[in-house]
Amino acid sequence: MAQSNDMMSRKPPGLRLFGSAGSLRTYQTLVLVLTFFAYTCFHMTRKITSIVKSALDPQTKVGFSHWGRLHASNSLNMGWLPFNTVDGSALLGEIDVAFLAVYSVGMFFAGHIGDRMDLRIFLTIGMLGTAIFTTLFGAGYWLNVHNFYYFLVIQMISGLFQSIGWPSVVAVVGNWFGKSKRGLIMGIWNAHTSIGNIAGSLLAAFLLKFGWGWSFAIPSLIMAFVGLIVYIFLPINPEVMEIDIDSGEFNCEKDTVKEHLLEPGQEVKHKAVGFLEAWRIPGVAPFALCLFFSKLVAYTFLYWLPFYISHTRIGGEYLSDAMAGSLSTIFDVGGVLGGVLAGHISDRLNARAITAASFMYCAIPALFLYRTYGSMSIVWNICLMFITGMFVNGPYALITTAVSTDLGTHSSLNGNSRALATVTAIIDGTGSVGAAIGPLLTGYISSKSWSAVFTMLMAAALLAGLLLTKLVCAELKGKVHSNASKDATDSDTQGTYSNEV
Repeated sequence: MAQSNDMMSRKPPGLRLFGSAGSLRTYQTLVLVLTFFAYTCFHMTRKITSIVKSALDPQTKVGFSHWGRLHASNSLNMGWLPFNTVDGSALLGEIDVAFLAVYSVGMFFAGHIGDRMDLRIFLTIGMLGTAIFTTLFGAGYWLNVHNFYYFLVIQMISGLFQSIGWPSVVAVVGNWFGKSKRGLIMGIWNAHTSIGNIAGSLLAAFLLKFGWGWSFAIPSLIMAFVGLIVYIFLPINPEVMEIDIDSGEFNCEKDTVKEHLLEPGQEVKHKAVGFLEAWRIPGVAPFALCLFFSKLVAYTFLYWLPFYISHTRIGGEYLSDAMAGSLSTIFDVGGVLGGVLAGHISDRLNARAITAASFMYCAIPALFLYRTYGSMSIVWNICLMFITGMFVNGPYALITTAVSTDLGTHSSLNGNSRALATVTAIIDGTGSVGAAIGPLLTGYISSKSWSAVFTMLMAAALLAGLLLTKLVCAELKGKVHSNASKDATDSDTQGTYSNEV
């Protein structure tokens, strides 16, 4: 009776009020929809600063250098103090790195806490906290704040609340879904990252004409509303909804699926996972380090692409800040396709590492071509930006979703699904350190040469692919052995048939 009352108290209030006699498929759909919109809001609010950068630090767009950026002295009387000074780009880069540094550190703690409290409440706290402090950043516009440290501290606290989002949504989705077609399902689901970036870009760019403060305020209100919906309706796992999943897809596959990320000859210790134990799970360290460099590339585009577009002459003309922000969404559209393709290909090939490494290697020529030929015309810019977004975001999406969930439900966890948030946080937290470093370096390097920025990004993509070499070799060996065994079986079968004839 006590256990039944505890389960009832953990049910979302909306499902208790309107009834909760749905099927497993119904709840899985509800979970996918709610977590999709929840994390869309996280990325929508995260994208705003990249759109507002050009309004805070406008640079007079005169002259043109294919390999660098030119400044004019009269640009200093525009924009918003303290960001419209000579070192304005560096200051904006410092705000980005402060946000992402707190975000990455907070991720490790968020995963630990998320495995030990109600994820529905925890996720709601993250969403409402993010909405409040994003609004406070924009409030600097109406309060006429020009103190750099005000914006710095606000972004740091916002990063802390943002770190709650990813471990929470991945853990909830992982609780409801097994590994069948996980790459494809989570590749489609992970479109929330790009959709959030697109929504944030378009909304913030549209609101800029009313004042840059509105670009922060309106998306924050939307996020707060979605946060309340999550609190009212999100079921965190089948047990809370008293669903028997023993005969369902989740348990069957969890017990029988092969752990593809294991390397040959490695043994798995069946014990509850801790922070250090999670690092020892086969595949966690190389994928986490790969994500470090993958997110360095992805987040440099997230925070600096609109700024780069607005300060690069495309087809002989400079675009407005709003137009540059809208055009930058093409990168995220390509990212949606990249995430779906990476998930689908990894499912078909049964090879996460091979897929992720291949995409990272393809991102290198894509980055070079975008930098070299993207300024020729709007058409070339759109096409090359789309391709770049596809290859950059593909492995990023795959690792943060399907791979993290695979490893978070690894057999070494001994069926401990409550460790999922911790494993996810370790992988994405490590990646977020790279996400912090990329925009910071870009803030300094871009003032001298955007070509140097792209060289840095290509080097990071190369390192991301190389870090998966050991796992790629293990997957290739596994496929060779599998094919050899299959051929041997077919030969035996054919020989038996011939003897019988």
